[in-house]
Amino acid sequence: MINVIIVDDEPLAQDVLETLISQMPQLNLVQKCNNAIEANNVLQKEDIDLMFLDIQMPQITGVDFLRSLTNPPEVIFTTAHNQYALEGFELNVIDYLMKPISMERFMKAVNKATEKIESSSGENGAADGEDFIFVKSDKKLVKIKYDDIIYIEGLKDYVIIRMQEGRVITLQTMKSLEQKLPENLFKRIHRSYIVSIDKINAFVGNSIEVKEKGAAKLIPVGKNYKEELLVIINEKRL
Repeated sequence: MINVIIVDDEPLAQDVLETLISQMPQLNLVQKCNNAIEANNVLQKEDIDLMFLDIQMPQITGVDFLRSLTNPPEVIFTTAHNQYALEGFELNVIDYLMKPISMERFMKAVNKATEKIESSSGENGAADGEDFIFVKSDKKLVKIKYDDIIYIEGLKDYVIIRMQEGRVITLQTMKSLEQKLPENLFKRIHRSYIVSIDKINAFVGNSIEVKEKGAAKLIPVGKNYKEELLVIINEKRL
């Protein structure tokens, strides 16, 4: 699934996009935002792959908002104004949709976005046969074996990799690290946590239990991740 948000100050435009998105099975609408400030808050809390971004909005335009982001998702501009096409090209957006948006034109843009997102995910995925990853920490590239990782915790622009012996802190996003880890070994269970599937000892309410330094630790499971986690647990249940 591709997580998307709509950023537009016009309710009617939001409704049109929501209807179009609902007809594309690969898209999961996370939230509709009325302005860039709302959208920025969502991007800080959720993993968003694609943003449908209006340009002419109060307080800050879509172009200026996109320029302000250090690690933006993929973007499709949605606008009634064609004079911003050059800015869209310079900002490397996926597409530039003119309102009113037709289904045919919307599908073409989404298919381009899907191809780019899936291609990016494949490039960042772990190489076959490898049982380790290198991360930059304290001006060094540190080798970490997958089997040593208990869980990974996100903290703003940093992630903390918790291991059997100690921890490693690296400057990157949870999303970028998640894409580098093998899906069969690690699972995102919360916007702030990735866990080694093999290290899950119990599922307790809305949390999972792991062992850290010999003691039990509960890690919260986000509601958007719970269903997929239960599927994995049920597959391994006797």
